[in-house]
Order: sequence, then C-alpha cells, then structure tokens
Amino acid sequence: MWHNILHLDLSVVEKIVRPILIYLFLLVGLRLGGRRELSQLNMMDFVVLLAVANAVQNGIIGHDESVSGAIIGATVLFLVNGLAVLLTQRSRKMRRLLIGSEIVLIKDGEARERSIRRERLGAEDIQQAITEAGARTIDDVELCVIEPNGHIVVRLKPSSEEADRFAQLMSRIDELEKRLLAR
Repeated sequence: MWHNILHLDLSVVEKIVRPILIYLFLLVGLRLGGRRELSQLNMMDFVVLLAVANAVQNGIIGHDESVSGAIIGATVLFLVNGLAVLLTQRSRKMRRLLIGSEIVLIKDGEARERSIRRERLGAEDIQQAITEAGARTIDDVELCVIEPNGHIVVRLKPSSEEADRFAQLMSRIDELEKRLLAR
C-alpha cells in the first residue's frame, strides 16, 4: 500500500518541469483571453474553467497517481506562483508583462470602440458600469477603464452644479484669506 501511495512513476525533475510549463501556458492563455473573463465568470466560462483544469491535470502530474507526485506538482505550482507575485511586486516591467495595465474604455465622454471590442465588452457591460457609478449617459463619464483584474472603474465628470458650488467655496476661501491677511 505505501509503495503505491509514495512511489513516483516519473522522475522528480519531470515532476518539477511539468507544472512550470502548465503554469506558463495558463498564464499566457488567461492573459490573452481578456480581462472580462476574470471579473465576470458566467456559467459557460465556469464550464471552460473546469474543463481546462481537467485537461491540464495529466500535464501537471503525468500518469502518476501517487500522493508524492501530487504534492510535488502542487508545491511547484505554489512556488512558481509565489515567484511570479514577487517579480510583479518588484518590477514594473514584469507587472505589465504578467498582469497587464489598465485600458481606457471611455475618455471625456468618448468611447474607445477598439479597446471595448478588444476586451470583448458589450454596450450593456459599459452601460451597467456607468449606471452603477451614478451616470446617466456616456457623456457624464470623464474616464472609464478596465483594470487588469477585470473590474471596470468609472470616474464621472464634475456636474455643473458641483462646479458652481466649488467656485463659490473657492471665492469664500479667497475672501477669508484676504480678511485674515488684513488683520
């Protein structure tokens, strides 16, 4: 019994190389797959995720069913992921390469259709994000970006009422400064 549990069918080196290759493959695949999939996992995406996990399982551990083989494979995945996290924390270049950077979807009320298409977002995705941010239309949006984690962040244009209030406050502050300096 213990022999079957602990005996490795493959060499330890192969057990280390396999998860590294699968990790890199999945990293590139998810990076190319788009950010939308990361933040909005629907039923079809979930099925694909389960199928991919099943498909790469043998690639990670080979035809080895031992506990030792599974532990080596999982340990290597944890270590490679830890190294990737460390690299992205210490290097802006590696962060851009492995994680990516935010992509502008709307700027000053103008949609960037190419970016929206490339991220495979629909009009309803954009409308939902700007509505949740408190805007009525795209014209109310100063900036809308999709972050590397797939979240859409919206910054609204200051409303004319807020701009008037701000101008009044600044005028009052200037008046108070003049009074203080006059004393």
